[in-house]
Amino acid sequence: MPPAATARPLPPPPVRRLGRRLLGSGLLEALAAPHGVDRYLELIRPSWSLREARAVVIEVRRQTADSVTLTLRPNENWTGFCTGQFVRLTVEIEGVRQTRCYSPACSEHTPGRFEITVKAHPEGQVSGFLNRAAHPGMVVGLSAADGDFVLPAHRPGRVLLISGGSGITPVMSMLRTLCEEGHGGSVTFVHYAPTRDDVIYRSELSEIARCHPNVRVVHAYTREAGGTLSGHLCRDHLDAVAPDLAGAETYACGPPGLIESVRRIWAEDGIEELLHVESFLPPSPALASDRAEGSVSFAQSDERISNNGRSLLEQAEQAGLSPQFGCRMGICHTCTCRKTAGTVRNLVSGEVSSAEEEDIQICVSVPAGDVELDL
Repeated sequence: MPPAATARPLPPPPVRRLGRRLLGSGLLEALAAPHGVDRYLELIRPSWSLREARAVVIEVRRQTADSVTLTLRPNENWTGFCTGQFVRLTVEIEGVRQTRCYSPACSEHTPGRFEITVKAHPEGQVSGFLNRAAHPGMVVGLSAADGDFVLPAHRPGRVLLISGGSGITPVMSMLRTLCEEGHGGSVTFVHYAPTRDDVIYRSELSEIARCHPNVRVVHAYTREAGGTLSGHLCRDHLDAVAPDLAGAETYACGPPGLIESVRRIWAEDGIEELLHVESFLPPSPALASDRAEGSVSFAQSDERISNNGRSLLEQAEQAGLSPQFGCRMGICHTCTCRKTAGTVRNLVSGEVSSAEEEDIQICVSVPAGDVELDL
């Protein structure tokens, strides 16, 4: 099996490297003030940048009625990804830049391009925009890849992949990577979807199972019959497709209900160390409540508001502040802020912390009484 390697763009030829050094020189930056060289480069070609990672959409496919698959060609500032990681993708909607997290779905060995699939959500501003308006030639911003939901460099002998809905993308990347590497170990892929027509990558999954005898693909439909399994994930499902859980490294990504089920079963069996999970749906939102107590103080802004029980990110925005954020679901850490006093509860883990001078993710933290933030 070839060694695992992060897919990275090929280095630019010497003439291009020299041109980049000249464009990035202090003299040209001074001459281009106050906007900088990048602002002029993007007038020529929007994907050009000396420092920012950007990508141009080169293909748009629609695999299901409510999803869009985009193939992106990043510029030389993007450094690739490890299978299972996510990137923060930035688009401009009505003059405002919006950032969301998406996992590449391709093999990590795909050179010079990568693929994401975005499922439209009813309240999803960015997902809806990409499903409606994404087109070849569109330019988006990128972050460096992030996240620890990844396969180890030494690939496990047995792998169980579980996904639900749009959570298929990072585990699809894992499956494609293992197949491209010629992985000979046992791989079981279990995907949950409402109906057959909702299965993203359905045709490719069938082809992979046909071409790779060590790969078993199992479909579970929650709203119709016809799959190998029916209904939501439960122990009976696992007994049918993966009876020896203790022998397989498991990677699960999907909605909160699926993640809660796998956590419970693996905990009951005492094999939590074999389970790796990711969820790209936000936790249940905190609701404004008359029972919320205390106040929220923003030290740098000299603002204080009554605590309404919502997340600290929402309360900061309601106070007129504009803190940085990305995913709004506790994944990307863009919103991390210093808490200088008070007690907070994490909406994802349920953990309560009263430590002073700690960094918290304000998108998934709610105050329990008085809280002060360094904002």
